[in-house]
Amino acid sequence: MTVLGTTSGPELLVQLDRGRSEPLHRQLADALRAAIRAGRLAPGARMPSTRVLATDLGVSRRLVVDTYGQLIAEGFLVSRRGSGTRVARVDIPAAAPQADVDAPPRYDVDFASGTPDLTGFPRDIWLRALRQGLSHASSDIFGYGAARGIAGLRSALSEYLGRTRGVVADPDRIVMCSGVTQGIGLVAQLLLRRGGLPLAMEDPGFWVHRVVLQHHGITPVPVRVDDDGIDVGVLEQTGAGSVLTTPAHQSPTGVVLSAARRAALLEWARAGRFIIEDDYDAEYRYDRAPVGALQGLGPDRVIYLGSASKTLAPGLRLGWMVLPAELVDTATGLKNLADYGNSVMDQIAFAQLLASGGYDRHLRQMRRRYLTRRNILLGAISRYLPQATVLGAAAGVHLTVKFPRGYPIDAIVRRAAEMRVRVEALTSFYADETAAPPGLILGYANLTESQIIAGVQTLAKASRSRSRSASVL
Repeated sequence: MTVLGTTSGPELLVQLDRGRSEPLHRQLADALRAAIRAGRLAPGARMPSTRVLATDLGVSRRLVVDTYGQLIAEGFLVSRRGSGTRVARVDIPAAAPQADVDAPPRYDVDFASGTPDLTGFPRDIWLRALRQGLSHASSDIFGYGAARGIAGLRSALSEYLGRTRGVVADPDRIVMCSGVTQGIGLVAQLLLRRGGLPLAMEDPGFWVHRVVLQHHGITPVPVRVDDDGIDVGVLEQTGAGSVLTTPAHQSPTGVVLSAARRAALLEWARAGRFIIEDDYDAEYRYDRAPVGALQGLGPDRVIYLGSASKTLAPGLRLGWMVLPAELVDTATGLKNLADYGNSVMDQIAFAQLLASGGYDRHLRQMRRRYLTRRNILLGAISRYLPQATVLGAAAGVHLTVKFPRGYPIDAIVRRAAEMRVRVEALTSFYADETAAPPGLILGYANLTESQIIAGVQTLAKASRSRSRSASVL
């Protein structure tokens, strides 16, 4: 018989076979010993009372009392007045450690791009927001049927996006998703269902987006990026019916789409085409106020994507799509088929955080922190890697640096990894990797000031070692 859901103590899985010749008390004792040895019953864990366990197993209480007494005598259980019966600490020979072939390598410094300061996640205010939100949430909110997202969060997002990004975000046109990655996957399915012309993408552009589109059967048409952002003249020649772009802070070059290009891109879209706007880190602009989102100027032609991954934590898997009215129902249906909607608990907490002003306060704090780290990284690059040129605007949570032609970037990335520093080359961001200039992406948000300096020093050492061996610098 299986024991599940006892009313006193942990849940146990115990099987007693009345068809066996072995007595039931011995079967129970063997099963409890095995559970303790295997760690399924942890040291100090409270055992079910003898009365409860006897009732659940359908045996006499005396059988359980005798079994507990035997295991206490053997040292597997301990019993103290007032605290019941608990699992004892049993010395079990440790198994030989197994190498985890799938475990990622660990680095002393990881310049991973796109990762915010994970230690900065506002745990206290998040828990407070969750408690406050739950205190007045209707029980109906915990059921199925909210693939678009709970109404309270969509309303709070509508106000926030309109106020901070200039987005025309009617709550009925917002569909929550599990981050921008899922959003792009849903948009890919949506566009495939509508048929039509190809989808274009910035080149260079975020390589994960390219992989997601390819996974859904779309090979994006590359469109070059220059100092003014995506080249709309080239885009017009592709015959594409939609384009994925990062106008506020181009990924990875960091350039901001110029006013002339913004106007040209919106004009291009008015001919029945769609712009997919990934507004991935627009909250972080350090030298001036960020430009507003394209969506605010063309809400019927722009599919706007955003998330809390850079502002709170990617582990939350909270993102949103603001869609032209004609696409909302299809997108909602696709989201419903994907997963029935995001976690209601996280949506409740985020809605409360937005409505209370806690989100704005958190962002102001993180901007100050990231600006300090960015300045330290700039100083370290200037001192230890003077041959590097920093690209793009003072924004975001990463820097892109370019090196002189012929610089052995791939070799330096490998050498740095051997020295326990992880850094990513620009190569994977290009549709044609052979066209990529020598460059690196340096994420700094999740690093301490000392790690930033030590990491750049290591990159300089890796560069010098390659210089001596290859004689190319």
